Amino acid sequence: MTTTSRTPTPSAAVAAQFAADRRRRRTVWSAVIVVAALTAAGTVGYQRFQSQSAEPVRYPAGTAAYGGTGVARGSGPVTIDVYADFMCPNCKQFEDSTATTLDEAVTAGRVTVVTHPVAFLDRMSQGEKYSTRAVAAVGCAADGGRFTEYSRMLFQHQPAEQTPGLSDDRLITLGRDAGLTESFAQCVRDGTYRSWAAHVSERAARAGVIGTPTVKVNGEVTDADSTSVREALGDAG
Repeated sequence: MTTTSRTPTPSAAVAAQFAADRRRRRTVWSAVIVVAALTAAGTVGYQRFQSQSAEPVRYPAGTAAYGGTGVARGSGPVTIDVYADFMCPNCKQFEDSTATTLDEAVTAGRVTVVTHPVAFLDRMSQGEKYSTRAVAAVGCAADGGRFTEYSRMLFQHQPAEQTPGLSDDRLITLGRDAGLTESFAQCVRDGTYRSWAAHVSERAARAGVIGTPTVKVNGEVTDADSTSVREALGDAG
């Protein structure tokens, strides 16, 4: 007599357990899909909120030709981009050591010097955001046609790191000393170019600038000292 072998039929209890497991897996995956969808929606919503709530950037005079981030002097064939923070001691040292060299090159028609004032060191001013305020003030000075004069004034009176920095009243006084008028003072009080300070800093970081001073000659980074600048000018010229 031949015996036929068959796979045993699961009991009702086992079948019920299998069904419960399938329902649980479907529930878990449904939850994962819902959470992912909500997360994506939240991200998009947050990005939209940021773009809608972000303060629009106002640009000082003379910055349009340089992506809204720099003020130029001179019109020579060699372009020198200088990224500097007004609270940065090394930036003051660079300014002090190269001002004469760059002034002579500008006068000789050899270079275009584009200064990009960045606000990288806000954390060094005890919560007073001095770097941002200084950049905003120099933007106001650009509107008054005294960008270079006022920038040098800020370096001459540079506050030490880990201090609140110069007050807005002091920034205004220095502006008057640099030949600026009451419209400059009002521009500083209103914080007209604080959003511009953030814009310049963000664009600089996007361009690979991670510290100050950063100096580029015709787009190539060079050491930020007078000897290197002279050598770069000779190579580029």
